[in-house]
Amino acid sequence: MNANHHETSASTNGRQITLRSPSELADALPFVLGFHPTDSVVLVALHGENGRFGGRIRLGIPQLTDEWDSTADHLAECLVDACVQRATPPDGIVGFLCQEPAPGETAREVYERLRPFAQRLRTACGALDIPVYEVLCVSGGRHFSYCCPDTRCCPPEGTPLTTGGTSPMAAAAVYAGIQVRGSLQEMRARFQPTGAPGDAPQRTELDKAAAEIVPRLVDGADEEERTRLRQRTSALAARLLTRFAEPPRRIGENGARRGQAAVDADDDALVDPRDAALVIMGLQDRTTRDHLAEWMEGPEGAAAVRLWRVLARRCVAPYQEFAAAPLSLAGWAAWSTGDEPVARVALGLALEADSGYVFARLLHQACNQGLDPETLRVCLREEREGRSAAGRTRTAPARRVRTRRRLRGVPGTAPRPALAQAGPDTARRARRTSPGTRPGGRATTRPRGSAPHPGGRRGTRSGR
Repeated sequence: MNANHHETSASTNGRQITLRSPSELADALPFVLGFHPTDSVVLVALHGENGRFGGRIRLGIPQLTDEWDSTADHLAECLVDACVQRATPPDGIVGFLCQEPAPGETAREVYERLRPFAQRLRTACGALDIPVYEVLCVSGGRHFSYCCPDTRCCPPEGTPLTTGGTSPMAAAAVYAGIQVRGSLQEMRARFQPTGAPGDAPQRTELDKAAAEIVPRLVDGADEEERTRLRQRTSALAARLLTRFAEPPRRIGENGARRGQAAVDADDDALVDPRDAALVIMGLQDRTTRDHLAEWMEGPEGAAAVRLWRVLARRCVAPYQEFAAAPLSLAGWAAWSTGDEPVARVALGLALEADSGYVFARLLHQACNQGLDPETLRVCLREEREGRSAAGRTRTAPARRVRTRRRLRGVPGTAPRPALAQAGPDTARRARRTSPGTRPGGRATTRPRGSAPHPGGRRGTRSGR
């Protein structure tokens, strides 16, 4: 390890662990992030004389080397700014470059290929007067140091990673109840369409739902129709939520632990393609989405994460952009229930689906800055209570008047005809123009196509 800094400290729910070697530092990374980063650059802030772990930031390693300089500058600035907003600037930084070898490539070759990027990270942090104590390359089950010249602890051929579960950090994490959720790709895959043959029926239902619902979302649509659509979507989503009331079955009949794919398949079976399509389309209305964001606490919040994850998986091509709404709701429910790693993954994917999706951008920024979700929960509780009170005071005669008007065929009360052809492009235009739907537009990021993720997340268009 770099001679300028021999120890760093990590904390697991109040219990402090001292990391004294690059091997222990590399082993701690998945516990700091909550998952195994892949194809990632990670910076972790250190505070105090003993190098206590603070804020962290993760971004996918840019494929183009021309973007390495701007990425390094942006990462360093974002990490320091985030630390300043929360408390004080970091006293030091440690970095990680995590990338598996390509076919025919060795871990050593990955280490050498990424060396210019590691050096650029060091100079970017140095320009902000923050020293970088260590940068490790993690590849092919080994780690290499870009800073330590001592071949006794950091040999040129790399050092094998510690066997899982045997390090002090792993033991402390088990004691503290910290869970590492597998690789980043595995976490992302749980929110994405599987590409299975079932995609075709779901695509058909999405086409039908677009033709049925888009006319009620476009600018100038009858407000009563939009209100009925909101009520129908909320009611259908509420019925679906009840199907997720029971915890997922993780132990099979033979007593063996079931894989995550089997658990997700159980959840998929609870929602048929027609219902999924109707809710996905209905969620493009901003008011409906905000109402359903009130499912955020306790068992209801945990069930909501599972429902929104299923709906995100149903956004098959060419409806991927429509996943921004269920992904944002999944991220919010996960963050509100204390599952920050899942929240960051879901919110990042929402911004990959639509980089201009303001709801996801605001939630992602708040989550990454370590804000307390209780502030937002209070607002949503008040909204729910206010609507409930308004519903209780609504008078029955008013409902009867509306019914008589419909029965008498008053002009303007007939249902609006559905569009004969309303595919995803038409639906997108409707979302852009309807005052009750989510805002559109593309947001700019720096460097091009990527933005960093404080707290450990992929950075394609999703660092805001």
